[in-house]
Amino acid sequence: MATTLTESTDQLSGEPDLAILEGFATRVALDRAAAYNGVLVYLGDRLGIWRELASGGRFTSSQLAERCGLAERYVREWLSTQAAGGYVEYDAADRTFSLPLEHGLVLADEDNPASGIAGFEVISAVWAAADQLAHAYVTGEGVGWHEHDSRLYSGVDRFFATQYRSSLVQEWIPAVEGLDEQLESGIRVLDVGCGLGSAGILMAEAYPRSTFKGVDYHDESIRRAIAAAAEAGVGDRVEFERDDAKSYDGTFDLICFFDAVHDLGDPVGALTHAREHLAPGGRVFAVEPYAEDALEAGVGSPVALMYYAASSCLCVPNSISQGGEALGAQAGPAKLLAAFRDAGFSHAEVAAQTPYNLLIEARA
Repeated sequence: MATTLTESTDQLSGEPDLAILEGFATRVALDRAAAYNGVLVYLGDRLGIWRELASGGRFTSSQLAERCGLAERYVREWLSTQAAGGYVEYDAADRTFSLPLEHGLVLADEDNPASGIAGFEVISAVWAAADQLAHAYVTGEGVGWHEHDSRLYSGVDRFFATQYRSSLVQEWIPAVEGLDEQLESGIRVLDVGCGLGSAGILMAEAYPRSTFKGVDYHDESIRRAIAAAAEAGVGDRVEFERDDAKSYDGTFDLICFFDAVHDLGDPVGALTHAREHLAPGGRVFAVEPYAEDALEAGVGSPVALMYYAASSCLCVPNSISQGGEALGAQAGPAKLLAAFRDAGFSHAEVAAQTPYNLLIEARA
């Protein structure tokens, strides 16, 4: 027997507003459809479909399947889904599909600042960790970076590398007074939590007089970073080694944390270690996700939603796995700057902000 919307809420108190109920149910249905399609968007990236569509022209499902080396029946259903979702355009007259230029810049051009495709690789890794996360939520245990599906490492690197390529040298470094000039003249730079090394490699390409080192506790990330530096032709001035945020040695003029401080188990300890390894006059440069200090200031913001979701699945579990306080990706400037002060920095400020980032400079 079918139940009505009101009959199914007997276990809840109060009388629901049916308009609100139906509106929210519709929103959840749309989110569910988007979640389904997220898998297909990722497959389009993994199988090269977006890149082929972005090459221009209109394709039947048979033509596209042949060019991608895929089975036509799957491609036809995939294309139909993308047409229904507005990702591709469909011409009913000749049954062809095409990708608008603007959509291609988001889905098939990772050098474009608007690119968003790498995030779907990250999401695929998060889904693969759903059982681990459920266990962590019940027990309070953590899920370390190294415990995730390998697509997390490549997906996160791709996601952030898009931002770094478009903004790091062009906007972020010049936003910190005197930093561009120092790098031009030649200084020694450390990247803590370097991942696959994209930030260090980009800086090495832009500032050939400076030398760079990256450290990360994750073996596979270090292996890939070394290979990437060699491929980029900067292996002579970029080195990577396995170390954690509180055990590396050496003295540096600049120590960087790219989207890393909030992930750490002991951010104050890591920042204290960084301060102790700065050369006289040296500084710390940290890039963090944009955040407000209060939850209510971020409610309704798609940027806050994205970062809170990622933090719930990745950042907080990783910090907890290290016995940490789990600042989370939406810690906000007040908590972040407090960590720098607690680490003994006499100067720490948000040097600049973008819709997606906070840029923090600190000096001993």
